[in-house]
Amino acid sequence: MSIDKTSAPAGSHIVENPEAAAGSDVAVDPRLLVREQGFAGYVGEFKRKIRAGDLGSIPVVVGLIVIWAIFASLNSNFLTAGNLSDISVAMVGTGMIAVGIVFVLLLGEIDLSVGSVSGVAGATFAVLNITHGMAEWLALILAILTGAVAGAIHGFFFARVGVPAFAVTLAGLLFWNGFMLQILGSNGTINLDDSGLVAKLSGYYFSDVAAAYGLAVVAVVVFFLTAFFDNRRREAAGVPSRPLSEIVVRTVLLAVVAFAAAAVFNQYKGLPLAVVLFLAVLVITDFVLRRTAYGRKIFALGGSIEASRRAGINVAAVRISVYAISGTFAAIGGLFIASKITSANQGAGGGDLLMNAIAAAVIGGTSLFGGRGRTWNALLGVLVIVSIQYGLALQGIASPVQYMITGGVLLATVVIDAVTRKTQKSAGRA
Repeated sequence: MSIDKTSAPAGSHIVENPEAAAGSDVAVDPRLLVREQGFAGYVGEFKRKIRAGDLGSIPVVVGLIVIWAIFASLNSNFLTAGNLSDISVAMVGTGMIAVGIVFVLLLGEIDLSVGSVSGVAGATFAVLNITHGMAEWLALILAILTGAVAGAIHGFFFARVGVPAFAVTLAGLLFWNGFMLQILGSNGTINLDDSGLVAKLSGYYFSDVAAAYGLAVVAVVVFFLTAFFDNRRREAAGVPSRPLSEIVVRTVLLAVVAFAAAAVFNQYKGLPLAVVLFLAVLVITDFVLRRTAYGRKIFALGGSIEASRRAGINVAAVRISVYAISGTFAAIGGLFIASKITSANQGAGGGDLLMNAIAAAVIGGTSLFGGRGRTWNALLGVLVIVSIQYGLALQGIASPVQYMITGGVLLATVVIDAVTRKTQKSAGRA
């Protein structure tokens, strides 16, 4: 029986012929056999993961449910369609930045410049479009390229020169913030066209109810077909695969969430364009990380730099590209933030934006130690953070308390991550 070695977790022991290995000292990784055992196998696998400290996204999902339940009990307006729709739109700017942070964290590194880079992107667009009259689409592209170039510069000094990422991106935080203030000029604020392209990023809604429900249908059908044909491919290759019943259950759960979200959006203004774009980014980036050779190289670097170098991976090129990706998504997030307030100002990229973006990636389940995480973690993490912010705002609680609560949630998440890592080491899986 052939085994898909690329799909096995790092550190696992793969036996290509389990029958021949019976009675030997080499154990077959139970994760390769779970799918053949049906739901009983998954129950056993779940228990094994709990014992090993591999909790995945379970704590985040449970925490989000608890947060929503608490705020709903304190204020009946929290779970209204309008508030939930506003939360979904407000999270996109920070969420886009957090997607780039996920890429960096997978390397086991950090990027402190994303807040300032996001501010530069918004300011660049405003100056080119409003001050100099450049076409919106061209100004938008140049603003995003500005973020990509800024990230690539950080990556160059880190990967080629050898300056620690912390120092490089801290310098970038200061430099790009100063650059933003410089190009904005003495006025400090440039208002955007409230009916223009960037304003529509967060202000446009698909009011037809068919849009939200149609997207839900497409998401469910694509998920099922992808899982089904991936299952067929694995079966043809002789690799353990999911039972059809499990695929159906997963599809039903996704359908419940998707259609519930569609119903909520349609009770308010309709399906937000910002949410559609964010989900598209998550799908594409998740595919890149999990299904491409480039994504496997990122995970490899997060596991071991030296092993990756010996395997022939161009470490410097991957590092530079990852920081360019981080800068790109910082710029995209900055444009969404500028869209939300329809202006670029001196406060852009400041405040708690940087910490929220990093916290979103970590709270969502991306490890600070590298090598573990998905871009979908950004969605879960930013949803937790923005839900807390909106819930506390409805209660009239001041910003200082919001900072403390968000910091507490972040600390708890990092503690769980550290404990999980230690548990996995003791179980021989790290």
